[in-house]
Amino acid sequence: MGNARRELLGEGRLVLDIRDRPEPPQLRFETTDDGRLLLLRQGERPLLLGRSAVPGASCCPELRLHRLGGYRSPLPPLTAARQRSSVNWPHEYARRLEEATGTPLADGRWELALRTGFPPGIWEEDLVREWPGGTLELSCGGGWHGVVPLRPLSPPGSGRVRAQRKLVREGAAAPVLLWWVSFLDGWLLLDGHDRAVAALAEGRRPDSVVLEQLPAAGEQWRGAEKIEEAHAYHMARLAALPPGPGVERQRAHLERAYGEALAELPYAVVPTVTRPLPGGAPAWHALAAAAMFQFPRD
Repeated sequence: MGNARRELLGEGRLVLDIRDRPEPPQLRFETTDDGRLLLLRQGERPLLLGRSAVPGASCCPELRLHRLGGYRSPLPPLTAARQRSSVNWPHEYARRLEEATGTPLADGRWELALRTGFPPGIWEEDLVREWPGGTLELSCGGGWHGVVPLRPLSPPGSGRVRAQRKLVREGAAAPVLLWWVSFLDGWLLLDGHDRAVAALAEGRRPDSVVLEQLPAAGEQWRGAEKIEEAHAYHMARLAALPPGPGVERQRAHLERAYGEALAELPYAVVPTVTRPLPGGAPAWHALAAAAMFQFPRD
């Protein structure tokens, strides 16, 4: 499955530098030329159809989704014993993703980071619970920032979810795996659908490992020149002021912010890659027609 080098960023964060991965990735987005029509595939299997629309009565661009069956998590099932063991989950998921098929990994740098806190609403109001359809309002007052499951969510009382609820109450449930997709302004749920339902049923937000693509090797420092120019400009303005405690505090703040901005440049998230949809819009419409025949009221 290609080669990968690891860059360790702390206990809950690492970067995989993927080399020689087959193209295209097994889990990938394809679009038509104008970008309005969207398709997610796993291998050759279509999983999700999307169409952008701007309703006349709303200022918010919408993305209307229709998901198809057949998604397969790229991670093997986790036993209760494994979840209860002491595991560094970003490292565990990195190893499993390296060995798996059906993932979005392509050549480049990918970060896996443990996230244990989310703002209110992301897992409550903006989790797309309905199936197979769904509508995302992408740009209303700061973006959507929700979660799209890739298979139907099990009922909270189902046997699989009840088993996971016990682990949640023990504080032992493994985090779910999310893939940040920039043009959705949200995440796809790659693994842990039942664990997510279990956590929510227990009144908690699921812990997550978030997969994000970073700038490629050689491009990590793009933007450093603008940061340096802005820093030099503000420092020159301070230098023209009479010295005093207030000026020194501002200077210390600018130096700290400058260092933090440079340090984060190699880990700034890049836009999610899409590939041309073979057959273009006619191929998308043929898939959509078949889906609507199966779900005529969607």
